[in-house]
Amino acid sequence: MAVLWELEVHTTFLLIILGFLVALEAGYRIGLRRSDGAEESEKAHIASLHAAVLGLLALLLGFSFLMAVSRYEQRKELVRDEANAIGTTYLRAKMLPEAERAQAPALLRAYVDNRLELLAARADLAAIGVVNAKAGQIEAKLWALAASAAAQNPQSEPISLFIQSLNEVIDIREMRTVARENHVPDAVLWLLFAVSVAALGLIAYGCGLARRRRPFSNAVFALLIAVVLTMIIDVDKPRRGLIQVGLDATFRLKASLDQDAANTSQP
Repeated sequence: MAVLWELEVHTTFLLIILGFLVALEAGYRIGLRRSDGAEESEKAHIASLHAAVLGLLALLLGFSFLMAVSRYEQRKELVRDEANAIGTTYLRAKMLPEAERAQAPALLRAYVDNRLELLAARADLAAIGVVNAKAGQIEAKLWALAASAAAQNPQSEPISLFIQSLNEVIDIREMRTVARENHVPDAVLWLLFAVSVAALGLIAYGCGLARRRRPFSNAVFALLIAVVLTMIIDVDKPRRGLIQVGLDATFRLKASLDQDAANTSQP
């Protein structure tokens, strides 16, 4: 059933709100059936349960939202760090011996294009696998150039700096892969959904005991919870919904490298 969180955001929202409306209707009808024999003590008990469950729901929503946002911010920071690492590697590539210096910048520009292909891949695991495989091939070629340069001059500080920054580029790619797979656990999302259904069901049950449906206020409350829960899912899985990790830093890097290539090619 974890597939619910893997659907497009609008589909997930519709299914969540549908579940909430069913809980409201079921709770009201059950309460209505028990309203004739309900005592005041039972109504007071239900009212106290409202407060307890709503407090629990608020705590879970806040905790889950914090988890999702922290992971989203980590992905954003890794995009920035990767762009900075590639830019540094590109600059240091100009200090390599002539043979390696002629090849490394073009490979790094191709690597930047490869990183931008992740944006088009979105949540397509097959496409992401192809992009990462191509990135690995480019990294292998760059590492071979670094090894060749180091073999020629093992004591060269510029070559050592190039190897250091290239190693950082490779590490950050793996960190981005891990971060992309690091989500709020499905069990937590299901717990949120279950507590939300319980809270709405209790509210509707209390309305049934009082024989007053209050459809507008209950529907608005259900809508607000559905929006918050959907937002948590959207932030946590940004490639599927409206909120995506931007690649502005990578686009700026690409523009800078392309301009440098154009300037270099001019006589």
